Amino acid sequence: MNENIERKLAELGLMLPGQCTPRGNFLPYHQEGNLVFFAGQICEWNGDVPYQGPVISAGATNLSDGPWIDLDDGRKAAQISALNLLFHLRDACGGDFNRVKSVVRLGGFVNCQAGFDQSPAVINGASDLFIELFGDNGMHARTAVGVSGLPANASVEVDAIIALR
Repeated sequence: MNENIERKLAELGLMLPGQCTPRGNFLPYHQEGNLVFFAGQICEWNGDVPYQGPVISAGATNLSDGPWIDLDDGRKAAQISALNLLFHLRDACGGDFNRVKSVVRLGGFVNCQAGFDQSPAVINGASDLFIELFGDNGMHARTAVGVSGLPANASVEVDAIIALR
């Protein structure tokens, strides 16, 4: 499956980041039995946060002058967060993605303004990637919530619980 995951990523025009360092005093993941609990990963790519500010709906009003992104870029931000999770998953399973039994749960946090109702559509960017890579084993339970801010003003953060063999 390692080659399969790498091949699928390449077919999608994606790759894992070269680095993914925690932005605080915590572990990127912690394993208890066969479950691995992954810390939230923002849409950071090799030290840069390309998607910052709230995700907005088409036709949104009362926007601040600060950065903001649209729904399509929100999905891309969620996908980057998922790639960061995969970076740490590779480490957690000793480089052997064959050890992934199932993606149990994803939690998604979308930086947005009050009243934004499309958080699930944004977090689909992460969910779709796990399902594309792991098939039925990538199907998962999920939460997707809107929040008023994330570290580094990131637009999206995603965490996960993954079962290993």
